[in-house]
Amino acid sequence: MEILDILKKVGAIMTDDHFVYTSGKHGSVYVNKDALYLHINEASEVGRLFAEKYKDLDIEVVVAPALGGIVLSQWTAYHLSKMKYKKILGVYTEKDSEGNQILTRGYDKLVAGKKVLIVEDITNTGGSVKKVMNSVRAVNADVVAVCTMINRNPEEVTSGTMGAPFSSLGIFKAEAFEESDCPLCKQNIPINTSVGHGKKYLAKKQNAGDR
Repeated sequence: MEILDILKKVGAIMTDDHFVYTSGKHGSVYVNKDALYLHINEASEVGRLFAEKYKDLDIEVVVAPALGGIVLSQWTAYHLSKMKYKKILGVYTEKDSEGNQILTRGYDKLVAGKKVLIVEDITNTGGSVKKVMNSVRAVNADVVAVCTMINRNPEEVTSGTMGAPFSSLGIFKAEAFEESDCPLCKQNIPINTSVGHGKKYLAKKQNAGDR
């Protein structure tokens, strides 16, 4: 099963609404990856797709950014371990107070000097993945490849812009607008507050208006 089929099956593809993305930009479609993680079989299948794609590369550790990436790194490492008949670790980075993705819990020692596959759920700008790459390279580990479940911006998020071999399991293009240019805002279409960053965005606007 292809990645988009899996995401549609679990109801993760959302369209025709007004969303605020992690980047702060607005758009009308959303991939709700949290809807995937509830379903063990489908989450495992996504990990298998990552593993199948990279089973011929020399990989020792799979790293992903928390929170959703924890699930992906675990399942990818699980399937890679089975395919390659050796133990491959699945670890994750966590966001610090400055917004960086850092290796905590002693994971830096497990990653140091190893050959690493970085996986991610959704890329819009590639910013989160780059922060993971920085932490991995800071402990002299080799980023063998980077792969995202869905690349929403294939023109701008590439191997060239990422600085490492990059690909995705699938592409789901979505226009993203700055707030000032957002046609959905201009049409006064309500912002979805159940997924994405809509709730935080509205709270921030209200706080700014109260000052």
